[in-house]
Amino acid sequence: MLESKQKGTAMQLEGAVIKEQGQTFAVVVVKRHVTDNRHEASSAMQSFSRCFPGMPIVLMSQDSRGVPTYFGRRDIANFLSGVPTNAIPWKRYTFN
Repeated sequence: MLESKQKGTAMQLEGAVIKEQGQTFAVVVVKRHVTDNRHEASSAMQSFSRCFPGMPIVLMSQDSRGVPTYFGRRDIANFLSGVPTNAIPWKRYTFN
């Protein structure tokens, strides 16, 4: 999966906006070291909140076998852990 990256003044990221049970939230793909480090994860979530205003942000990384790890609101992370990653509507977003 594509990681978030800067290109000139535009930022591209792979993510998804999901509406489930009356809640709309964003999932953003990041490198594993981000979800493994609370400080980096919190900083990343704050940065991505500008891209998805008003939505809770959950970060997703995968290990070498493709097993996902979610970081964010516990209820959303728990919900996502039961969803196959290929069932998530991934999309490439570009922000200026």
